[in-house]
Amino acid sequence: MSWLDVQELSVRFGDKPVVDRISFQIQPGEKFALVGESGSGKSITALSLLGLVDDAQVSGRALWGGTDLLTLPERVMRGIRGQDIAMVFQEPMTALNPLFTIGRQIAEVFELKQGLTQVQSAQAAIEILASTGVSEPARRVGSYPHQLSGGQRQRAMIAMALACKPKLLLADEPTTALDVTVRAQILALLSDLQRQYGMSVLLITHDLHVVRQFADRVAVMEQGRIVEAGAVAEVFARPRHAYTRKLIDSTPVRNVVPDSPAPPLLQAQALRVAYPVPIAGIRGWFRKAEFVALQEASFAIPPGQTLGVVGESGSGKSTLALAVLGLQKFSGSVQCAGQAWSRDATANKTLRAKLQVVFQDPFSSLSPRMTVEEIVGEGLRVHAPHVGVKDRKKLVLEALADVGLSETQFPGLLQRYPHAFSGGQRQRLAIARALIVRPQLLVLDEPTSALDVTIQKQVLQLLQQLQRTHGMAYLLITHDMAVIRAMAHQVLVMQEGKILESGTVDQVLDAPRHGYTRALVAAAA
Repeated sequence: MSWLDVQELSVRFGDKPVVDRISFQIQPGEKFALVGESGSGKSITALSLLGLVDDAQVSGRALWGGTDLLTLPERVMRGIRGQDIAMVFQEPMTALNPLFTIGRQIAEVFELKQGLTQVQSAQAAIEILASTGVSEPARRVGSYPHQLSGGQRQRAMIAMALACKPKLLLADEPTTALDVTVRAQILALLSDLQRQYGMSVLLITHDLHVVRQFADRVAVMEQGRIVEAGAVAEVFARPRHAYTRKLIDSTPVRNVVPDSPAPPLLQAQALRVAYPVPIAGIRGWFRKAEFVALQEASFAIPPGQTLGVVGESGSGKSTLALAVLGLQKFSGSVQCAGQAWSRDATANKTLRAKLQVVFQDPFSSLSPRMTVEEIVGEGLRVHAPHVGVKDRKKLVLEALADVGLSETQFPGLLQRYPHAFSGGQRQRLAIARALIVRPQLLVLDEPTSALDVTIQKQVLQLLQQLQRTHGMAYLLITHDMAVIRAMAHQVLVMQEGKILESGTVDQVLDAPRHGYTRALVAAAA
């Protein structure tokens, strides 16, 4: 008999159906995946099963041990949540309470659900945290969420969800924001715990690589409907629906200009970034210690080429990018087109037009109070104030056309605000904003990590096209090996602020010399 039997489930907000008459079953001990792009209804499906969707009309049936979850009163649902069915949310930094320690938040589950005393709950929190592989759990329970890494926060969320040994775990994008090695660790952890506790797992994700690694069966969702379902091996080998084939075919494709023998456009020598940190005790009254975030990094980027920088969180990738952009104090030298950063703001202004940046999350990097015309035209107002209003508007439209956005597609495009666009469209706006001053080098900081696989492929194709058209160089920062293979000419591998290995894509990814590089490549396989 199925643990969970969902029949004709529909979820509507007003007149808009978000989930449209879907049906699926989850068997005891099974790992079942719901896969699809943002907006397909995956997360709403899981939240509706636990009665966590506000202001929605939910219909259909969700049978749990013969009882319809959708008809239960809130008082009864509170007993099921966490006890029989638990959930791991997508972003632990927002799901965890920043005002309480990790240990207090895990212990609260034992107190509320199992009636343990505070002392018993504190000890149980340490034990369940240890079972998720967190090092020094007795010390970590006293940490606040911001004091943990992304992988540690996700493990703490999993520990909280597993506190009562639920029969079904709903895991909503549990690995989306994690490095490839941490992602592999979390998937292995979930598999081990699933076998240990004999529970079923409903995995919600847009990452087909994760589905292939983890799940037994998969259902593919598009616009609120399940368009295909079956065993993972069968669906991946012989997809029947066009949308499933589109998702499977969304692996980034390499299409870059040949290597250039030209002199470097950007050259960095012995870059070093260090931060002062306090010393405990009396010695700290007189001096500070030093934390070195970037150590003696040297590299060069020719015109029209891409240098990929890979490594886990905390490896120094973003610090390197900030130093190149002149946004972080550093020792050493950075020269772009023969010009170096100086203390002269006027001279630096000229260099800033040559170096532009596209950030990871366009929703936070674009001002919600500015229109498209203001956002994209901002660079012209700063670097080309002599350009008149009429000519500036023309240049804004040309930059938008370069990234595939036009008023034909979006009537009133220039007067729209960022919230009116999808994630991929917002990233195109961010690229247009950088392009309008005709930079010679773009720093791309995880430009596709927050995007669905099909949108990721579109943005990478756009960047490849723009590089061929405008001859720009890219400094590409990412933890995604598929993106590196598609985009980079040269690769730097970083760990703890050091460059461990460098070379061409083929040299580094196909014949890695360093053990850390081999671990990254193996985790992405």
